Amino acid sequence: MAIIDNAIYVDGVRTENPDTLSETFELLHARGGMGWIGLYRPSEEEIRAVAEEFGIHELVVEDALSGHQRSKLERYGDVLFLVLRSARYLDATEEVEFGEIHVLVGPDFVVTIRHAESPDLGRVRRRLEADRPLLQQGPEAVLYAILDEVVDEYAPVLAGLENDIDEIEGQLFEEGVDATQRIYELGREVIDFQRATQPLSGMLDALLRGSDKYGVDEELQRYLRDVLDHALRIAERVTTFRTVLDNALTVESTIVARRQNEEMRRMTELSVRQNDEVKRISGWAAILFTPTLVGTVYGMNFDHMPELHWVLGYPMAIALMLGMGFALYLVFKRRGWL
Repeated sequence: MAIIDNAIYVDGVRTENPDTLSETFELLHARGGMGWIGLYRPSEEEIRAVAEEFGIHELVVEDALSGHQRSKLERYGDVLFLVLRSARYLDATEEVEFGEIHVLVGPDFVVTIRHAESPDLGRVRRRLEADRPLLQQGPEAVLYAILDEVVDEYAPVLAGLENDIDEIEGQLFEEGVDATQRIYELGREVIDFQRATQPLSGMLDALLRGSDKYGVDEELQRYLRDVLDHALRIAERVTTFRTVLDNALTVESTIVARRQNEEMRRMTELSVRQNDEVKRISGWAAILFTPTLVGTVYGMNFDHMPELHWVLGYPMAIALMLGMGFALYLVFKRRGWL
């Protein structure tokens, strides 16, 4: 069922708990007060019924039906339409899970349309019902409490992001650890979180600028300024997170490049050493091959080889082998092969 909680409040006190939308509309017309209708993923028929009853603009209906809107604040006559992005941090996967809530605020009604489990509007309702003077301020008080809850739920997200950023900074100079992918993925989460939170300060500032025109109580304006202060601090911290991660990615890239250069240098040194070994082995092989060549020639035992019966043939062959070997040794030595 789309209706999660539905109540009519008179002078800050919950007086009626209608079961259907039509009953809510009838009681509001008959007894007055403020209606607060909480919907969770409502059908098109339910949204159009609310829009028809409260005279809500067709563009708001289209936005509420489509979902996946950016955070924004729009005014259509005496009806405010807000889109808020709630968030919670999933530490196991290092991801920010976003929710979406649409808030319609009129002179005597508030309609909240949630598209995710977060934020906990039940807690908001209980808080307001326990604070009658605040709830007596009407729809503006409900709007303030919802904004305050959304902003408060950003605090654990900031803590989770900060913790993971601290871990990344500790990993940057660890040997054998490549944090590039983790930095990039966490950076994407920070950017998405920034897109969700950044418009809030402008929205709250616009609400405060219109407070006098629409007769918002001064105490409620103070509460809104407090939420604005929190939103600004969140925006500053998220900007800092993004800067830190950008710097971390640059440092990590530099470290990876340095490690790659060192590996290339080691491979080059190894290749040079291997080349030296190959030269040395090749040089000695050539030196040893020379006497083998001479010995092979004179080991053929042909009958018509004049050197076979020459008295100086043997000393000459030995001298030739030693001389050629020595000559090659000098050549290789001069070229640095030996």
